[in-house]
Amino acid sequence: MKYLALGIIALLGVPPILCAQSQQTAAKAIPRAEAVQPAAAPAAITSEPAIPLRPGDVVDIRIANVPIDDIQQWDAPYTVDESGMLNLPFVGTLKAGGYPPSQVETLIQNKLISDGIYTNPTISVTPPTGMRFISVGGAVRAPGRIPYTSDLTLMTVINAAGGRSDFAGDKVRLIRSGKVINYSWKKLEKDPSKDPEVQPSDQIEVVESNW
Repeated sequence: MKYLALGIIALLGVPPILCAQSQQTAAKAIPRAEAVQPAAAPAAITSEPAIPLRPGDVVDIRIANVPIDDIQQWDAPYTVDESGMLNLPFVGTLKAGGYPPSQVETLIQNKLISDGIYTNPTISVTPPTGMRFISVGGAVRAPGRIPYTSDLTLMTVINAAGGRSDFAGDKVRLIRSGKVINYSWKKLEKDPSKDPEVQPSDQIEVVESNW
C-alpha cells in the first residue's frame, strides 16, 4: 500500500515531501477534544423572612472601624424598651421596634455618620437567640405556648391553641408589657381587618362566659 500511494503521488506530480508536510499541517489544524466540566448547579437559596425586633427583645450590638476605646463602650446587650427604642452610646434613643436587625444596623450606621461621630462605622446587631413564644390560656382547647412568627394575629394564635372552648365568652384579653387590652371576639370575626398583630412574649387569655 505504501508503494501504491507513492506511485499515485508520483503520477499527480506532487513531491512526497510536500505531501507529508500537508498531512502534518492538517493534523495540527485539528484541535484535540478537551474535556468540558459540566457547570455546577446553582446552590439552592433558602431564606426565611427576617423577624422584626419587638419591645422586650435583648440584642447584642457590636461596632468596628472605630477607635478601640469606643468599641468597649458599644459591645454590650441592649433592650428594646416599651416604645420600641434603643438607648445607644453617642446616639441616644433610636427607633428599633418593628425593624429587622439588618435594617437596625443600617439605621445606626447612618445616624453615626450623619451626626459626624464616625466616618465609616460597621454595626452588627444580633437578634435574640432561641425561639420566641406567645402564651395562650383561658377558655381555649389547648392552652400553652405558641412559637412566634411575624404573620401571627390574635385570632390565628387562638386558633393555633385549638380554638375557643365551649366555655369561651366574647372577651379576649391581650397582655403586653403589663398592659391589658380587651377585644371582642364577635367584632373581630365580623371585621378581620381589626384583628391585631401579636408580639413575642404577649399573653392572650380567652375569658370564660359568665353563664
